[in-house]
Amino acid sequence: MSELDRTAGSPCRPRHFKPNLCAPAPVEGPVRTALDVSHVRLIVAAALFLAAFLVIGGQLVLVMAFRHGEVHAARPQPAVKLAAARADITDRNGILLATTVAASALFADPKEISDPKQTAADLARILPDTTADELYAKLTEPNKSFVWIKRQLTSAQELQVNALGVPGLQFQSEERRIYPKANLVAHITGFTGIDGKGLAVIERGLDGQLRGGEPARLSIDTRVQYILRDAIADQIEQFSAIGGMGIVMDVRSGEILALASLPDFDPNDPGGAVPDQLFDRATLGTYEMGSTFKIFNTAMVLESRVATMSTPFDATHPLQIDRFTIHDDHAQNRWLTVAEVFEYSSNIGPARMALAAGIDRQRDFLGRLGLLRQPSFELPEVSAPLIPSPWRTVNSMTIAFGHGMSVSPLQMATAVSAVVNGGILYPPTLLAHDPDHMPAGRQVMAPGISDEMRRLLRLVVTGGTGKFAESAGYVVGGKTGTAEKVAGRHYARKELLSSFIGVFPINEPRYLVMISIDEPHGNRASSGFATGGWVAAPGVGRVVERMAPLVGIHPVDENSPEISQALLVDMPVPEGRKLAAD
Repeated sequence: MSELDRTAGSPCRPRHFKPNLCAPAPVEGPVRTALDVSHVRLIVAAALFLAAFLVIGGQLVLVMAFRHGEVHAARPQPAVKLAAARADITDRNGILLATTVAASALFADPKEISDPKQTAADLARILPDTTADELYAKLTEPNKSFVWIKRQLTSAQELQVNALGVPGLQFQSEERRIYPKANLVAHITGFTGIDGKGLAVIERGLDGQLRGGEPARLSIDTRVQYILRDAIADQIEQFSAIGGMGIVMDVRSGEILALASLPDFDPNDPGGAVPDQLFDRATLGTYEMGSTFKIFNTAMVLESRVATMSTPFDATHPLQIDRFTIHDDHAQNRWLTVAEVFEYSSNIGPARMALAAGIDRQRDFLGRLGLLRQPSFELPEVSAPLIPSPWRTVNSMTIAFGHGMSVSPLQMATAVSAVVNGGILYPPTLLAHDPDHMPAGRQVMAPGISDEMRRLLRLVVTGGTGKFAESAGYVVGGKTGTAEKVAGRHYARKELLSSFIGVFPINEPRYLVMISIDEPHGNRASSGFATGGWVAAPGVGRVVERMAPLVGIHPVDENSPEISQALLVDMPVPEGRKLAAD
């Protein structure tokens, strides 16, 4: 009997089970109907889900591909564009002079301060420029939910306030202007207010540019600035002066490498400065500059051909004009050539030279040098000159030797630069020039007269009143000046402004260095003198020695035939000298 025969009519349980031989029989009747209905429902539901997915996907594609512009336009836009941070100020070498950093402002909700007295006392210890009483008054203001406590906190102050754990104290982010070089460049950078607006000097003069995010690269060389400020401070201390000022200028471009006025202040804390510290003597002060003004009078008579180097002028006796008597501090009591008038810093000689030239020539020449108008400059704090009106003969004579007309040191430096650089007047600037686009300047004086003036300026240092400005190897030329300051309608004889204007190398001028010391007092080392030759000239000499290597000026043999010949001054004996000796 076969295997299949044995299992017929019985449950399918083969010894070696094979599924295909024992598959269940198809379902029939009501069960089959129910299964078919379920299958149809599943298919319909899946189709509906697929249709919904396709509709939603299509809408997304439509929005992204075709309606992007509409959707972008519908997005809420900021009402006001956020302002850029105030831009940096750097020196010509990229040294940071002013920058903006993140800061915090502290405010309080008095209603949330549970112990205002203790909180005020704690805050007063953290914020030294406040008092507990002031803070307590703020923290107990009735019906107030917001009061400012302190703007522009330092990071350390913010941490200390946070550590108090007082719920009613909160912070708001803002910006703070800082000045890494502090006092060194105070009268150059200036400062801003709490709102970030420029209030003084470059910060004010270039406020629009800096607030717009455009940085300012200045012509200042921080290294030279330090040297100049240090020299001025030394002379102030040595001669017990009330202040001083100085300028270093590139005579070929008008760029200012250093500008200092002492006493100065910390621009990080301008509120702690007194008015005398905020006052810029170099640009805002106007002074009768004394014998330094003889530079212009001498150049005027030479250019107008009223005189030559060898033309003699009578300096045998003091000169009387109206109620004034003009006399020489270094009297030679004889006739002097133009060269000797300059070398000995005579007052009588320039007065007679001005008489010979006339008022019109004098006024025209000073005007060409920019000495009769307010200079154009990046700083708002710039003074206009004080000139006589009417301009009479006596004014012309006193202006010739530096009295009766007041200008700023900035104007002096600019005009002297034109006298020595070949007669080209460059506007003074605190902004660094592009080396490929240097300013053209304006010719205001004959180049040949400039050459003669350089020889005279060298003569002052080698044999005149400026010998203490000599710097071995750097061929300095210059002029001393000592002026009595005006007090009301009279001169204060013991209140001097002592100055020296130096140029180096004088044979090929590159830089001008000017120092003025305000109200110096003579000492034992100066034999009691407080003149420009004793007080300011040594300071200029030290500046030249220290800055020359930094700006690429190499020492030379000043006695070499080439330099000696370039600076040789023809000093013929004037005919009047023999007459005076008889």
